[in-house]
Amino acid sequence: MTRDLRTARTGAVLTFVLAGLLCGSMTVRIPALSDKLGLSEASIGVTLLVWGLGALVTMQSMRGVMARLGSRSVLRVGAPLCAVTLALLALAPTYPLLLGAAALFGMAFGAVDVAMNAQGSTVERAYGRPLMNGMHAGWCVGAISAGLFGTVAIAAGLSFTTHLILVALVSLPVLVFVSRSYLPDPVLSERAAAAGRRRMPPVVYLLGVIAFCAFMVEGTIADWNGLYLRDTLGAAEAVAALGYPVFEAGMLLGRLTGDRVRARFGARGMLVTAGLSTAATFAVVLSAPTALVAVGAMLLVGVAVATVSPMALSLAGGATANPGPAIAQTGAMGYAGLLLGPVIIGFVSHATTLRTALGLAVVLGVLIALAARFLPRPATPSAQEETRERELSMAA
Repeated sequence: MTRDLRTARTGAVLTFVLAGLLCGSMTVRIPALSDKLGLSEASIGVTLLVWGLGALVTMQSMRGVMARLGSRSVLRVGAPLCAVTLALLALAPTYPLLLGAAALFGMAFGAVDVAMNAQGSTVERAYGRPLMNGMHAGWCVGAISAGLFGTVAIAAGLSFTTHLILVALVSLPVLVFVSRSYLPDPVLSERAAAAGRRRMPPVVYLLGVIAFCAFMVEGTIADWNGLYLRDTLGAAEAVAALGYPVFEAGMLLGRLTGDRVRARFGARGMLVTAGLSTAATFAVVLSAPTALVAVGAMLLVGVAVATVSPMALSLAGGATANPGPAIAQTGAMGYAGLLLGPVIIGFVSHATTLRTALGLAVVLGVLIALAARFLPRPATPSAQEETRERELSMAA
């Protein structure tokens, strides 16, 4: 293992950390943004939707971009742009300009999300062992740090604008410095790159379905667990606020240990287990007699679902000669679940009850397990190498 390879791994993890910090910093100061521009809850919802749609549009267009340019080039431009567009969002003086800045921030984030996962896959291939869960643990660290820094900023009396500009100013030079550590993606012929832009193996779309279900669970918990704890289980506001941080802590724990578990038991069996565990643990949340029991179960849900999306993206990156386009396809399908999940829960909750609507997360866990059963069994390392060489030769 060379020093350059270790540096590349560190750079990829730091990129995940900073992406989580930039995204989380915006989220944690949403109340301050509302106060700054006098926005209603509906206006905040539209702002977040514009941000999410910007990210999704970029992700959908990244297959061709990744095939032509590779993750290193996209990250060297997109990651600093994430910091710059966050600053633009912080400075927006009116609601229309805020929507424009949110769209730009979402578009930059969408490009970075795909590219950093592709870079993670490239580093993972170079190492020859699972690493993606550890990189996604970096995202959890960044998101948790954003919450802690947000608490400090609020206690210090920093405004929404000042706080986000400070985060952007700190992140920008670090992202530029880290960009020197990125590895180039596998070199393909023009014909092979064109093939990657046109079509994907069926397994990539199956992995996209798995990622869709996992991201939908994550989005559902992020947006609805607090309301469920407060309104359905009667928790105090302070107790209800614990649900998401506890879930994120479980996610971090699951991702820190996920690569070692995958190396020992394999991705296919681990995905089946993770799906069933997600269903079982969220069923505990829904049947919990008290809010404290539900909050404790949130930790287990986080551990259970934490490894699903990183493994889906990792397997997609290994399904083709060039990881970028496959990860772009799987990532876009997964991110659609993150956007649609909370909306679907809202409509079902309106028609029935919130507890009934959240039962969808149990169904999604079962679907993850069922879909994982259709994944091909892992080949031996020699067979994998022969398959990859055959793909390259056929594409050339």
